Amino acid sequence: MDGFIQFSGRRVLVTGASSGLGRAVAVQLGRLGAEVILSGRNLQELEHTRRLLVGTTAHVWPLELRECEGMNSAVRELAGRVGRIYGLCHCGGVVETRPLASFQVETFEAMLEVNLTAGLRLAQAVTRRDVMTEEGGAILFVASIYGRVGMPGQIGYSATKGALLAAARAMAVELARRRIRVNTLSPGFVRTPMTDKAMRLLSAEQQREFEAAYPLGAGTPEDVARAAAFLLAPENRWITGADLVVDGGYTAR
Repeated sequence: MDGFIQFSGRRVLVTGASSGLGRAVAVQLGRLGAEVILSGRNLQELEHTRRLLVGTTAHVWPLELRECEGMNSAVRELAGRVGRIYGLCHCGGVVETRPLASFQVETFEAMLEVNLTAGLRLAQAVTRRDVMTEEGGAILFVASIYGRVGMPGQIGYSATKGALLAAARAMAVELARRRIRVNTLSPGFVRTPMTDKAMRLLSAEQQREFEAAYPLGAGTPEDVARAAAFLLAPENRWITGADLVVDGGYTAR
């Protein structure tokens, strides 16, 4: 794939780049020649991600996704400083495992704000004509298979990811005339700090049963990162409004 996909001369903003999927996506894009803008809350971890990007330019842009006010002006200032942006990969997200009986509006709104609203606000800012490259560009939202299938305890999380899938399809149609592609990526169970936190709520037996539901076993952040690079790649100019499931066969059962 490395010989086919090239991002040379193109800047991609990656949220959640301080760990997990975001870090893996940033590193993969860097390997493919992208100039990566690393965004997240933890400055120290963002700097660690930047050190992993060898042989390419990377910029650290700390961002609190729950503070969306002023996003347009902040992104415009960023583009003025580093150059026009080709792509956005929204990997930042939060998950809270709660059954319906313990549903809390505050917890749901926090997930909604990060998983959906922040992504839409960033897409709005990045696709401004004075920010995005004149050739067009690519937007990728990392969703989840739980936006497609049900899972106990994930009602709020599933709602945010399902909404993201629907919003991306509408956005793809709206932005096609400007040659801006919009796609989503729906991973299954991938070992990250966020999923490890959720798994700790399960017993050892429940964890074994959960992983056994994946024919190819649990995924790695790198599995998702390679798929993300494919969907963001300039060469794949005819793919938009699509959702790529990367789940080790979970939803094929």
